[in-house]
Amino acid sequence: MVNNLADILVLSTLAGLATGLGGLIVIIKRPGKKVLGFLMGLAAGIMITLSFLQLLSEALKISGLLLAASGFVIGSLLMFFLDYILPHKYFSIDEKGAIDGRLLKSGILIAMGISLHNFPEGIAVASGYSYLPRLGLVIAIAMAIHNIPEGIAISLPVHMGGASKFAAFRLALVSGLVEPLGALVASLFLEHFRGLVPFGLAFAGGVMVFVTLDELIPVAHERGHEHFTSLGVIMGCITTFMLLSIL
Repeated sequence: MVNNLADILVLSTLAGLATGLGGLIVIIKRPGKKVLGFLMGLAAGIMITLSFLQLLSEALKISGLLLAASGFVIGSLLMFFLDYILPHKYFSIDEKGAIDGRLLKSGILIAMGISLHNFPEGIAVASGYSYLPRLGLVIAIAMAIHNIPEGIAISLPVHMGGASKFAAFRLALVSGLVEPLGALVASLFLEHFRGLVPFGLAFAGGVMVFVTLDELIPVAHERGHEHFTSLGVIMGCITTFMLLSIL
């Protein structure tokens, strides 16, 4: 149990730190629309393929339809509820916008929203790892790729709003560290209620499908260059197939 918990916390922490990596990218060089579109498409392809090919498939094998469907619906509805009470619109900044205190407030609100969303993402990593360590690893990789644009979405408006680059990076970094907290809670819970592992797998699938359909693909398309997003989705699917076969 101790070793598994340590591994889960390490994986979820690394995935969460990718939010800080996104903030660091803004400090070094602001990424272009094509790169962001491809990156978000890549994360979407990995997450949607993993959700149906592994998470829901395994949950159905173990527990049958009712428990798996319940987990999927609850996971997706939880993300919907979090998005509703505290939405976090990515990249809603004028490309040529000048320093504006409203952008600072916008960045802080985005950080709060992403922090709340990171908690169930940590649950997804723990649920996958509790069932099969390699599955938890693949989920952590998917979450890490997804978290990079989130870090950019936090640090960009904060820095443009007048904060220092370091302060913008620090806010992105801290918001990602909620993810291992979700992983810790889920790990301790599933250790005592092993029968709910398939529920956790389906829950993780619901979380990832919602993030993909509600955030990644629509927001990437809003930035234009849809073909780069589509290419990223295809590459994400191929990457998932390769990761699952290798691991």
